[in-house]
Order: sequence, then structure tokens, then C-alpha cells
Amino acid sequence: MSSLEIPSMRSQCSEQEWQARVDLAACYRLVEIYGMSDMMANHISMRVPDEDNAFLINAYGMMYEEITASSLVKIDLDGNVLSRPDFGELNYGINKAGYVIHSAIHEARHDVACIIHTHSWASMAVSALECGLLPITQTAMRFLKIGYHDYVGVVLKDEEKASLVEDLGQGEALILRNHGALVAGRTVGEAFNWMHRLELACRSQVAAMSCNSPLRAVPSSVLEDTWRNYQPGTRRPYGLMEWPALLRKLDRMDPSYRT
Repeated sequence: MSSLEIPSMRSQCSEQEWQARVDLAACYRLVEIYGMSDMMANHISMRVPDEDNAFLINAYGMMYEEITASSLVKIDLDGNVLSRPDFGELNYGINKAGYVIHSAIHEARHDVACIIHTHSWASMAVSALECGLLPITQTAMRFLKIGYHDYVGVVLKDEEKASLVEDLGQGEALILRNHGALVAGRTVGEAFNWMHRLELACRSQVAAMSCNSPLRAVPSSVLEDTWRNYQPGTRRPYGLMEWPALLRKLDRMDPSYRT
């Protein structure tokens, strides 16, 4: 079976929810295209507009390149499935670790619409370094005040929700120690922008450190000034310009994410 035949969910959704589904499916495809996926592991979630208690997440068992608007599962903050497509004999559900991580942040941060969590090779490498993410490139300086969450095992226990939320705080990015990376955005476009830049910062650090040559430091005053230039109010919202262009890119490549 080369592809899944999933009945459309459009008639069962509001226009706002359907648009959220299309955008979230696009985000899954883009994470795959830009080399940040981990087969069917990891998750991207999106709050359902006008439903504070509900969010969309991927069905556990589908590759990121397969995700469509109709394949997403709608769950509430308690993990109850509110709606899902007919997967036939596959009978896909959701992943417990994905639910724990994403529900914790959606419940605590009402400003957050989209959360992306990755296990890319670069983010995992940086997450295992005692020094963490170093502000050695302009891109990395955007993450000067990134949060860190210590590893205590696979995220399966509700008891870990509080520390996840505390470590993220009101920020947009979190390094999960010995694990990977997570970002939160007010829009799906903003979240993808954060993750794309965080991935570049991690890759460039691993590349620089592998050269076995001293790293050139930047004065703290310059780091702070550069970080401030990336904060809200100093520039247009992240993703505002890029997201429509990224959707056009996907439409040229394979518009099936919209189904």
C-alpha cells in the first residue's frame, strides 16, 4: 500500500478548524522537507481556533510526508479524542508522550497556537552538550535566552508537565536536555520560523565545534543588543512573510496536504 486513502474531514469541521488543519499539515510536510523529522516520532500540534480546550495532533503511525488536513486527530487537554478520521484496519491513535508535552503547553500558554518538537541530529547533539546552545552566530543570538529542560526519561508522566511549562516560561524555544528541541509560536508560520532558525543555529554550532579550532566569542553587550533586535515590537511578526511563500512551495511540490 503506497498511500493511505483517508476520507475527508472537511464537512465535520468549521472553516476555522479546516484552515488550521491545512496549515498544520503543511507544517508537517515542511519539517520533513527541511530535514527535521524523525520518521513517525515527534509531534507538531495546533490549537483549534475558538476552542481553548482542543488541539490537533498527528496520528501515531503516519510519516510526516503523509500527513494531510484530514489525517489529523482532534483531542482535548485531557487526552480524549474528539474527532478522528476512519483509518480502517490501521486504527491509528495518538502517542502518549506527544500528548503530555503538547497538552501541558497548550493548557498553560493561551498565547501559543502551534508547538513543534523535533529530534533532529543537530538539536539532539546540542542538547547533549554541557554548554548548550552557544551564541556564536547571528542566528544563534536570537536564542540568547533559550530555556533548558532536564531529561528525566521518556515524557509519559503528567507529573512532568509543570516543569516543562516552568522551563519554557514565556519564551518561544526550549532545549530538552539529552533529547531534542521545542518551539512555541502564536501562529504556525511563526513556530516554523523559530524551529527553522533553531535548527540552523544547532547545525552551525556542531559544524564549528567539529573544526577543533577556538570559537570566536562576541562581546556580551553586542549579544544583548542583537537579541533585542529579534524581540516582538522591533520587527514584523515571524512567519508573516515566509508562510505564504512556503505554502506556494508546497503547492508546487505536492498539494495533497490540503486534502
